[in-house]
Amino acid sequence: MAEATPPEAAAPAAPAAEAEEQVVNPWEVKTGSNQGIDYDKLIRQFGSSKVSPELLERFERLTGKPPHRFLRRGVFFSHRDLSSILDAYEKKEPFYLYTGRGPSSQSMHLGHLIPFIFTKYLQDAFNVPLVVQLTDDEKFLWKNLTAEECHDLAYKNAKDIIACGFDVDKTFIFSDFDYMGSCPDFYRNVVKVQKCVTLNQARAIFGFADTDCIGKVSFPAIQAVPAFSTSFPDIFGREKNVKKVKCLIPCAIDQDPYFRMTRDVAHRLGHCKPALIHSTFFPALQGSQTKMSASDGNSSIFLTDTAKQIQKKVNKEAFSGGRVSVEEHRKYGGDTTVDVAYKYLTFFLDDDAKLQQIKEDYEAGRMLTGELKKELIGVLQAMVAEHQERRATVTDELLKQFMTPRPLCRAA
Repeated sequence: MAEATPPEAAAPAAPAAEAEEQVVNPWEVKTGSNQGIDYDKLIRQFGSSKVSPELLERFERLTGKPPHRFLRRGVFFSHRDLSSILDAYEKKEPFYLYTGRGPSSQSMHLGHLIPFIFTKYLQDAFNVPLVVQLTDDEKFLWKNLTAEECHDLAYKNAKDIIACGFDVDKTFIFSDFDYMGSCPDFYRNVVKVQKCVTLNQARAIFGFADTDCIGKVSFPAIQAVPAFSTSFPDIFGREKNVKKVKCLIPCAIDQDPYFRMTRDVAHRLGHCKPALIHSTFFPALQGSQTKMSASDGNSSIFLTDTAKQIQKKVNKEAFSGGRVSVEEHRKYGGDTTVDVAYKYLTFFLDDDAKLQQIKEDYEAGRMLTGELKKELIGVLQAMVAEHQERRATVTDELLKQFMTPRPLCRAA
């Protein structure tokens, strides 16, 4: 008889019609709807909880920080046990943040920025340590890249991450290729997780096939263990109570399968279950049927793009919710539920009143598609230029500081 699937590890199977309509897993995101992924359906399928107004009110009351626009607008929309992190913060119990990046391109794109912008906000709000995992090993296993290329990309991407403004005294960034070989505690936790998960369970969670290499099957344990404080003895020490240090993981919801598995094995290994807060996907320029991809230069705006390249990509590639003619658009208005330029503004335009005015004007036909794209181009050009200026200040010495295992400052 096949072994039982862990209670959190495998999401309930969707009906066949729904499964064809949208696919969400760590390697593929797509839907047949121009409006994008149905996130309410995804919450039901994955068994997570919606971020409620009451949770946001408690967050603001405890931290004294107004909710980030990503919270106000439902970009981070789903969670697992976020209340337990707020409980820990209220009781002044230690916890930390963990997020990551799979380095597969020379430069990160706008979609890659989402978790890091939000994690920076959380680090400031909670005043806690952060670990950032660079899964160069994962990209070697899944992409047509050499191990050396993936390792080099990890260091290049780390500079983009640092440029988001993280506090070097509270942040440790590590490459799996480097850290797995230098920290016995980390590798020991990896093997413990691997022993807890059967091949049947891994197949049920991740859909591995007989033709997949064994490296892919073993990798999820490597992504799991940064959620365990004992994986970082330089940060948290080796005292008996270290296992009680909780972890909050901000990530896109396609990464949730990794952490359903992690949460299932955590208590068996004596650790707290990690809490998660999930983001929606940043759509490709061509529309919301899929997320922005680093492998398709025309679907993405990269952090190395010039102002002219940004203008050209938005004007040429961004899917429009406008009508076929100016006359029809003036009469019937545009559709913000499918318009990519408007969707991008919901991520990056901080002014709620201005965003609402743009929405009303576009839907009423008072604003044309070209005018909406012009608004977005200005926002993106300024944001990317500022990022490029910050990245230019990230020296190799600063990079080394971030990537050196060491004690990190923790809230008093």
